[in-house]
Amino acid sequence: MRSWAEFGLTENVQMDRKFPGGSKSRVNAAGAALREARATQEDLRVIDEWRAAHSNVINTFQALLRNRAKEYGARVIQRHKRKATIFDKLQRQNGMDLARMDDVAGCRVICPDVASLYAFRESMHCARFDHVLKTAADKYDYIKTPKQDGYRGIHDVYEYNVASDEGRHLRGLRIELQYRTEVQNAWSTTNEIIAHITKGASEPKYHRGDTRYLALMSLTSEILARSFEGCPGPHPDLENSELVSLYEKHEAELNFKLQLAGLGVALRGDEANKGPEFILFREGGQLELFGFETQPEALAKLFDLEVSRPTADIVYVPRTTADEIRASFKNYYDDAHDFLSWVADGSAYLRSTA
Repeated sequence: MRSWAEFGLTENVQMDRKFPGGSKSRVNAAGAALREARATQEDLRVIDEWRAAHSNVINTFQALLRNRAKEYGARVIQRHKRKATIFDKLQRQNGMDLARMDDVAGCRVICPDVASLYAFRESMHCARFDHVLKTAADKYDYIKTPKQDGYRGIHDVYEYNVASDEGRHLRGLRIELQYRTEVQNAWSTTNEIIAHITKGASEPKYHRGDTRYLALMSLTSEILARSFEGCPGPHPDLENSELVSLYEKHEAELNFKLQLAGLGVALRGDEANKGPEFILFREGGQLELFGFETQPEALAKLFDLEVSRPTADIVYVPRTTADEIRASFKNYYDDAHDFLSWVADGSAYLRSTA
């Protein structure tokens, strides 16, 4: 396994008092080199150091969120963006500077309903801290304005800002906070599972592959929005009966429910790993969960796996439990049972009110 020192970090995840990777311009240069397929080992080291530094940002925000979670009946999960996903985003968004990528660090707040979601978010907007909210209130509000592909939720981007000696070199790092209801999260989970059932041939999340999956998931989003949350989705002009009929047509063509109902991935090894730092690892239908006591151990393992198993689907989830991972990362377990149940109940309800 690669040593922690390779990333320029100490055991306490503290760096020299400089911006991770040296400077924003150095990180951007490394990202540009990677995009153009000319990255050196030093470029990759700079990117790894910059990625690793986001752990401190995640820790700060997950504490802020968890302090509020109980009041709103919410769950909080956090994750590091996968290296492969970062590289893919650099390719898809050609003009993006790597140091400005705002979702390398992420926390997700999953609320029971839309009202509690907005209340939770407002409490963060009114919080007394120096971190800077970088997005306007409605810029990424995909509940008020759903994406046409069916995605609903809200994203806020914050810039880390502290005055302490221990943290001020990290100022300028960004984190994305995602707010979803349980229903919206079940939809998003299933949208990612489609890549598994099609063996990567279709990924509606990225608008790739068979467009029938994209159309079907957009219709299910409307069904869920209307029947459970009392708000419009991406197809507000469809009558209830027409909406359900279109969904059933696509479902029958794809045999979608049967594909999802038969899914499920067994976890190899002991799910009660020591934690509280976890890596969830999926490759070739096999799922493993690794637990670590410290961030340095977990991040060193993450970077090692990304090099040795480049085709694997790997996510680093800090400061959590195995049970929380099972509840919040159902896409890794191919668990779409909640989604199927909600779509069935929602379709029946809309049929009855047509």
